[in-house]
Amino acid sequence: MTSFREVLRPSAWMYFAATFMIPTVILVCAPFNLTLGVILSVVIYLAIVIPMFALSPVIELNDKELRVGKAHISREFIGSVSAYSGNYAVAARGPELDARAWIFLRGWINPVVRVDINDPADPTPYWLFSTRKPEELVAALRAGRKQ
Repeated sequence: MTSFREVLRPSAWMYFAATFMIPTVILVCAPFNLTLGVILSVVIYLAIVIPMFALSPVIELNDKELRVGKAHISREFIGSVSAYSGNYAVAARGPELDARAWIFLRGWINPVVRVDINDPADPTPYWLFSTRKPEELVAALRAGRKQ
């Protein structure tokens, strides 16, 4: 049973920024063939936007494990968890970051969650990853620990 699921889709401004490819391609192609430029600009825009949407990573927590993108860890190895936002998130991603930590950051998502790892065979001290719902994920991780 899944207790938390979030898809880390790009923010709307990233889709908007991709629209700047349309006039760029039209301007490059216009001296040769304006119609080709318009068609090619739409094709290139879709070639950028569709993968951005379809390949967005997922954070998923179920009874057995936590998955962040392609990485996963059994719940038995999850230690303390904490959520950071604002300046605390900036510090966690920057000056306070342990070089051995596993990170999964998205520049368009400010809040992060830190999950300490209690696996003696794993040299990674903690995971640090972006999420738009840090408090909800931390609550789900803590709730699962009490059961």
